Amino acid sequence: MSAISHPLTILPSVLLHTEWFAVLSAFVALNTIMYVALAVGKVLPKVYVSDWVRSRNRRSQTRSIYPDGYVVVAEPGVDSWEVLLDRAG
Repeated sequence: MSAISHPLTILPSVLLHTEWFAVLSAFVALNTIMYVALAVGKVLPKVYVSDWVRSRNRRSQTRSIYPDGYVVVAEPGVDSWEVLLDRAG
């Protein structure tokens, strides 16, 4: 009689009940859980904590040299031209 009791069993049942096989099984289970968590984290959109937490160093006023958002440029030959800068960018 062979050591394999069922035709679909790859390893004998004596090996399945050893301590090293239990450690290996636990490692494979944890590795699988970590892989699934990383894959789900890769699929989900990024979350920025700075969007929810207001930092103390954020300024309430503009510190631009042109706080009104426009500049009148005086160049030779184009005295009547006015350059307007958009506040958004």
